[in-house]
Amino acid sequence: MADGLLSDPSFRLPAAANPSENLIDLCRAAVEAQRAATAVPYSQDGWAPWRKAAETFQAAVTAEAEATGEGRYALEQAAKKAVLHPEPDEAAS
Repeated sequence: MADGLLSDPSFRLPAAANPSENLIDLCRAAVEAQRAATAVPYSQDGWAPWRKAAETFQAAVTAEAEATGEGRYALEQAAKKAVLHPEPDEAAS
């Protein structure tokens, strides 16, 4: 039965990771660098800022995961979700 796990009281979804604002900012910088790099024809020099921003973001994810004990993958995905799929701003409503 598909809902068997959900009805099991011992089943718990993993806690959502909580990336720092710095990690979200680094992710945003990498995404913006990617958009800029892919908006023009490929060149090594043109893609260098994207590669550097992505490298910086990945290193920060690893460091934050080690410092907080949160899962590295969960932190990375939570930061990407915050940048690529932000929650609607309730203040704007």
